[in-house]
Amino acid sequence: MSTPGSFEASVELLDDTIAELSDRKQDWLKLPISERMKSLCQCMNHTRAVAEAWAIAACEAKGIDPDSSLAGEEWLVGPLAVLLNLKLLIQTLEANGQPKLPQLSRRNDGQMVARIFPDNLKDRLLWLGFSGDVWMEPGKPATQGLIYREKPGQGKVALVLGAGNIAAIAAMDTLYKLFAEDQVVLLKMNPVNEYVGAFLEQAFQPLIQDGFLRIVYGGADVGKYLCRHPAIDTIHITGAHQTHDAIAWGETTEQQATRKSANDPVLKKPLTSELGNVTPILVVPGKWSNAELRFQARHVASMVAHNASFNCIAGKVLVTASGWQQREEFLDLVRQQLAKTPPRKAYYSGAQQRYQAFLDRYPQAQALGDRTDDVVPWTIIPDVPDTSGEYALTTEAFCGVLAEVTLEAGNAKEFLEKAVVFANETVWGNLACVMLIDPRTQRVCEVELDRAIAQLRYGAIGINAWTGMTFLLPSMPWGAFPGNPLTDIRSGHGMVHNTYLFEHPQKSVLRAPFQILPTPIWFADHKNLQNVARRYVDFLFNSTWSNFLGIVFAALKG
Repeated sequence: MSTPGSFEASVELLDDTIAELSDRKQDWLKLPISERMKSLCQCMNHTRAVAEAWAIAACEAKGIDPDSSLAGEEWLVGPLAVLLNLKLLIQTLEANGQPKLPQLSRRNDGQMVARIFPDNLKDRLLWLGFSGDVWMEPGKPATQGLIYREKPGQGKVALVLGAGNIAAIAAMDTLYKLFAEDQVVLLKMNPVNEYVGAFLEQAFQPLIQDGFLRIVYGGADVGKYLCRHPAIDTIHITGAHQTHDAIAWGETTEQQATRKSANDPVLKKPLTSELGNVTPILVVPGKWSNAELRFQARHVASMVAHNASFNCIAGKVLVTASGWQQREEFLDLVRQQLAKTPPRKAYYSGAQQRYQAFLDRYPQAQALGDRTDDVVPWTIIPDVPDTSGEYALTTEAFCGVLAEVTLEAGNAKEFLEKAVVFANETVWGNLACVMLIDPRTQRVCEVELDRAIAQLRYGAIGINAWTGMTFLLPSMPWGAFPGNPLTDIRSGHGMVHNTYLFEHPQKSVLRAPFQILPTPIWFADHKNLQNVARRYVDFLFNSTWSNFLGIVFAALKG
């Protein structure tokens, strides 16, 4: 459903749409699990039917050749991510909202940790050496799916304000509200990628047809109207913290400051959010082989380049130790790798202005390519001070900028201690961070590494794995580290994805081998990514060993 024409002309249509959802919110609560599973299965079929057209449209919008290997990126962060989410939700409902945990343990301090990935043989082989854990909030149990055993008495209408960068975000946030929080959904597409709405209307047609989902379009005026509509009960936004504060506290900075000081938000209804991050990459010093140095340079470059760096979890701050003997060699390899990474179209609005703001503040910035009207070159900013309030550490670039910070540390143990404090206290945001640490250093620093993971206040932590994969794996809860007050929201409040339906997740920790074989699907120089993604889609629909081998053979050509 769309809202063409002027905002004034669309108000009546918006009101009618919300009224339709309100009429169905109690019916959604009563809908049996069997009927919900039927809708999810139908959505999978509909999503597959539009997957290719969806990926092609995204490629065209982002300046990617639809026939290239890189086009696989849009398959992964669009239809494939949604299909995987749908499939895992079906499995969750088959278990009545309580999927069996592969492993549950209690740390020495009493904190519960659930090992949830991989949870079957084929995934263990596809993701060889990977593991995914969910840490619960201290003192909280690893309970699951309470909403399927203790139904709320009153239905709710949720407004989801979609993100403009990654196609799957709006869809997955919508699925979470519907199936994890039991609320019917009004999804407003972001103007940057509103073209995705047409594919979601087809993919989610069963839910739309039954009156449990509606999709609308428009700019800030539509969003403002919907947020304040009395029939909207809850709101979830993926976007910038500035947008969040305008919704919660008022449109002007003066009004926001006044209301924050009085703890008197404009918006009184529940508001959850995912609002970005200045993502640090913590490079723990060790003795790396030449192959390891080259691999991790590709890894860092890919964290920057993915989706033209328009990701809230794009690598933004590369943190190394002053005493690491291989530091300069590694930084040179990162520069070389970024320099040979093809430029991307700067499709997201405001990229040039944000990039210029960094250039104005850091004359030492090193552009590794040509700047044009359509391209923001990959750029490294060396020697950024590790001081509180530093622009590059407190401002999300949302373009291809990577700041480099050196901490005074002579060895791995000293670095781990200082890096945790630096990431927690000096770098803005608490959505995600990455740590690169070789297996030899892990063995020597086992206690210090465990302590560091426990102390890092981030909702997603990747150990030798980019946290973009935490987003792609819907079983892993996704969102900011719990506890951000509304007055200082940082990376947001609340979790999504979370197909195990944990009630009290604190953080997701994804671990990977130091050198991953074959080429990881998030690497910018993957040579066969589109074929891998297509084979993965086939596997999701029919998880035979034949389709499994199809992924493997495609991946080996990457």
